[in-house]
Amino acid sequence: MRLEGKTAIVTGGASGFGAGIVKKFIAEGARVMVADINADAAAEFAGAQGGNATAQTVDVSDSISVEAMADTAMTAFGKIDIMVNNAGVTHLPTPLDEVSEEDFDRVMAVNCKSVYLTARSIVPLMKARGSGVILNVASTAGVSPRPKLNWYNASKGWMITATKTMAVELAPEGIRVNAINPVAGETPLLKSFMGEDTPEIRAKFLSTIPIGRFSTPEDMGNAACYLCSDEASMVTGVAMEVDGGRCI
Repeated sequence: MRLEGKTAIVTGGASGFGAGIVKKFIAEGARVMVADINADAAAEFAGAQGGNATAQTVDVSDSISVEAMADTAMTAFGKIDIMVNNAGVTHLPTPLDEVSEEDFDRVMAVNCKSVYLTARSIVPLMKARGSGVILNVASTAGVSPRPKLNWYNASKGWMITATKTMAVELAPEGIRVNAINPVAGETPLLKSFMGEDTPEIRAKFLSTIPIGRFSTPEDMGNAACYLCSDEASMVTGVAMEVDGGRCI
């Protein structure tokens, strides 16, 4: 029960890594808002987690939607201890000069602008209490980028730098900020990363991961739980690779 008495918001919380984080947080005693752009999925998943989960529809790239999420969380919980910026998108594997402007703008809005918007809404609340934890779900793509995912790679590198600068600025306010860098996993984005999902492409991708498997939602939940718990009270500004050795 490492998160007993804590409250958390997890964006993109209805599937993939976000769902793994939600499940772990609830198992460790937290009350969690499952915030997702897919309202039906958020409601169904939150309902399956019991009374400590609540669903919220959010577009993390929209300021009004993010503000509504924060307001609803405060009404439901009375405080926000943990903010997990997990929602993310990618463009399909494409030469960097052929990615459409629409796809570029969407990647930057969901992966980067969202961190700014949640900070603008949540950080003042944490400052007022003198405590809080922010966790950004970045990617090994921001550390060891692969060809043809150029602007996705760049967005995750942005998240890592944002994590470090937020950590430095917010530490005196009692707020810790960290990131986790998963390698690709069994999430809705896997096919997009690979371009197509075939046994041959999977085998080629897995050959780059020394441990020999994809990241799982459970892996992300375990890492997130540690970084967001009081056990990590001296840890801030870290971008933890949870990647089976992919970035070595």
